[in-house]
Amino acid sequence: MHHAAANPPADVLALRRTSHILAAACGLLVWALPLAVLACWALADVSTLASQAHLAPGAIQGALTPLQRVAGALLTCVPVGLLLRGLWTARQCFQGFARGHVFTPQAVQGLRHFAAWVMASVVAGMLLVPALSVLLTLNNPPGMRHLAIALGSDHIFTLLFAGVVWLMAAIIGQGQALAEENAAFV
Repeated sequence: MHHAAANPPADVLALRRTSHILAAACGLLVWALPLAVLACWALADVSTLASQAHLAPGAIQGALTPLQRVAGALLTCVPVGLLLRGLWTARQCFQGFARGHVFTPQAVQGLRHFAAWVMASVVAGMLLVPALSVLLTLNNPPGMRHLAIALGSDHIFTLLFAGVVWLMAAIIGQGQALAEENAAFV
């Protein structure tokens, strides 16, 4: 039996290896996403920024002021920041999985927190669209300003994904409670 503990089965090794890779990917995204947001708002043309606010490419008339770009970047950082918090939590979960801590209260809590942060990011992203659309068309002439509202399949899919992760965490928690209860009888 000591030999089995020293040499985990191939599926366990694959789980640990995959967990290491996913933890590294989450860590990389935590640094890369804010830089991408800032670069986008600093360098992107107005039609690209208009698409982020679900506006037609020609909806923004004229150039954006530096203040509009800074405000847009700050607004965009809200849902991205919430997502980053979720990714950081996922990273911690994957690091635990890589160490073999799969069916633990920390794993359950981490998965639930990840799901909650992702849900919060989606809701903030949906609320971001109207604010961005007004901000980006603020310098348009009267009658040419826009207010956009968006609920897309990407929002619905991401909310569904977060709900599945939340449910999986609850199932792991139930399994953990049953295992502890059975261990108490033995």
